[in-house]
Amino acid sequence: MSAGRNNAFESTVDSFGPAPLPSSRTILVGTDGSDTAMRATASAFGLARRQGARLVVTFVACHSSLAALSPAVASVFEHEATARLHAELSDQVRSSAEELDVPVTFVKAFGDPCTVLRDSADQCQADMVIVGASRQAGHRFAGSVATRLIKLGHWPVLVVP
Repeated sequence: MSAGRNNAFESTVDSFGPAPLPSSRTILVGTDGSDTAMRATASAFGLARRQGARLVVTFVACHSSLAALSPAVASVFEHEATARLHAELSDQVRSSAEELDVPVTFVKAFGDPCTVLRDSADQCQADMVIVGASRQAGHRFAGSVATRLIKLGHWPVLVVP
């Protein structure tokens, strides 16, 4: 199906690489395509490979602040950009899973990043959550996704700079 026909804000789950061992640990990494998120994803792949763990890569799609300015135009732009980013990330994750022989589940979900990552980590019974450090100045006041996940205290959280 072409990217234009996919609903960019519809949840999907894909599996890549070998089948996970029944007793393997699970590492969840959140990504949004940013530099720090891609470094977190690379770190998660390395850790999963060394530990023989299953990796759950979670891409969270969310509306940007542009939607309030011009809903119709922003919606079309966001839909196309999100679909394109999802396709690129999916290709990269598939390639890494096959190259590194790591069992990967690639999840695309829509919503608040902290809430989606929390729910995904709980659902897959993650042993660890890995995220990239936020580079947004406003997060010093409101709290970053990493800080909010750490405060939940459900799992160890590794924050990659």
